[in-house]
Amino acid sequence: MMLWNSTEADGATGGKSTKPWCASGVSIDSRTLSEGDLFVALHDRRDGHDFLAAAFSAGAAAAMVSRIPENTPRNAPLLVVEDVECSLSKLGAAGRSRSKAKVIAVTGSVGKTSTKEMLRHVLQPQGKTAAGELSFNNHWGVPITLAQIPSDAQYAVVEIGMNNPGEILPLAKLTSPDSAIITKIAPAHLAAFDSLEDIAREKSSIFAGVRQDGTAIINAGSPSFDIMNWEASARGLRIVSFGRSRSANWRLQDARVSSAGTVVKLETNGQARCVKLASAGQHFAENALGVLAAVESLGADPVLAALDLATWQPPPGRGNRHRVLLSRSEDQELTVIDDAFNASPVSLAAALEMLASSNPGTTLSGRPGTKVAILGDMLELGARENEIHTEIADLKAVADIDVFHCAGQLMHNLHEALPADKRGMWFATSEDMASQAHALAGPGDVVLVKGSKGSRVSVVVDAIRKLGSRRQR
Repeated sequence: MMLWNSTEADGATGGKSTKPWCASGVSIDSRTLSEGDLFVALHDRRDGHDFLAAAFSAGAAAAMVSRIPENTPRNAPLLVVEDVECSLSKLGAAGRSRSKAKVIAVTGSVGKTSTKEMLRHVLQPQGKTAAGELSFNNHWGVPITLAQIPSDAQYAVVEIGMNNPGEILPLAKLTSPDSAIITKIAPAHLAAFDSLEDIAREKSSIFAGVRQDGTAIINAGSPSFDIMNWEASARGLRIVSFGRSRSANWRLQDARVSSAGTVVKLETNGQARCVKLASAGQHFAENALGVLAAVESLGADPVLAALDLATWQPPPGRGNRHRVLLSRSEDQELTVIDDAFNASPVSLAAALEMLASSNPGTTLSGRPGTKVAILGDMLELGARENEIHTEIADLKAVADIDVFHCAGQLMHNLHEALPADKRGMWFATSEDMASQAHALAGPGDVVLVKGSKGSRVSVVVDAIRKLGSRRQR
C-alpha cells in the first residue's frame, strides 16, 4: 500500500523532491528498513546521511535529507529539507491530520508498551489498527507512528514516553488523540523529577492534546490521582477511571494468577464480569481494565475485546515466557520469564508477586523446582536509588521466592539486605552473571529475569536459553 508520494511529502514538510517517488513505510534505521520505505536521515550518535547508500541498497524508495553526501547513489530519489528532525515531525502531523482513525495515546510510568500492545491486539479484529513498533514513544518514534497510519485505518494506538520535563506536551499535541490513558504513576525517572507529583503533572500534560469532547482514562489507584483528575477536568474531558479503587468506573475486584494465566473479576456499570488473560501477572490484570475502558471510549466493543485478551501475549522482554529443555537430560525443563526490558520499583514488585505465585515443576527424581529471581539494576531513580533497591527486600513476595541472584552495583544493596537463606550470587555486571548461567537455575525451576534495559540483564536471558533447546509456551 502506498503511504506517501513525493508530492504529498513535499507539501507536508516544505521540502523538495529531486524526482517522483512513492513509499509504503517510514524508517530511520538502514539495518531494519523494509523495501519501499522512506529513509529519514536523522542525526544522533551517528549521522543518518552516512548510511544513504546502505538504505538504498536495502530497497529504500527515497530518503529525507538536509544535504547530499558524496556517496549518494546516482539519481537517487531524495526529499531535500532544511531540518530532517523538524520535517519528520511535520510529516507525522500531516499523517495525523489526514487520518480518519480514532486515536488513543498511552503514557504512564509503567506498562505503556504492554498496554499499547494489548490495545493493538484487541482493536485489530474490530477494525484496521495502526500502532508503533517496539517502544516508539519519543520525539522520533511518535512522528514515525503517526506518519505510518494507513489511509484506511479505523484505529491507531500511539505510545508517548518521556525522560525529562516538558517532553510529553508537544508529542500529545502532535498526536491529537481522541482518548488518552495514563497507566500508572510510579517512582521512575526520579533522576529528572523531584517527586511523584511532578511526574504526575508531566504525564497529565498528555490531556492537553486530547481533542474536544475526548476521554481521559486514569488509574484510580495511582498515586497523585487527584492531580491527573484535575488536569483532565480542567480540559473539559470525560473522565473514566480504572483499577482497584472502589470508586473506579472499571473496578478490579480480584485477579487470580497461575502459570496458565490470570483470571480477572471486574465490575463496571454495576455489572460483574470475568476476563481470562493468557499472561500471568497482577499488573497485566490492572492494565487490561484500562484497555477495556479505552476500547469503549473509542466506540469499539469491550465485550469482544475482553474475549480477545485471552490470546494476548506480552512483547519480548516484558514478561513473556520460554521453556528451556535442558540438554543434559530429556524432559527436564525450566521456565524463563523474560522481563528484562525495563524495571521500576512498582513493576519489579508486580513481577516478584507473579513469580511468588508461580508453580515450579519437578525433576525426574521428584525434587520440586524452585522460584528464582535474577535481577539487574533499576536505573534513573535519583538520589534515593540505593535505598530504593534495599527496600525491595521488605516486599511480602520475597518470602515466597527461594533465591535471588543479583547483578550490578545498585542491586548489591538488595543482595546485602536479603535474608541469608535467600541470598544467591551477586555479580558486578550482567555479562559476568551470564557466564555462570549454568549455576543460576536447574530443572523444574521458574526463573524471573528483570532489570532496566541499561543493566543489560537481557544477556542473562540469552545465556539461559542457550543452555538447551527452547520450546515456546
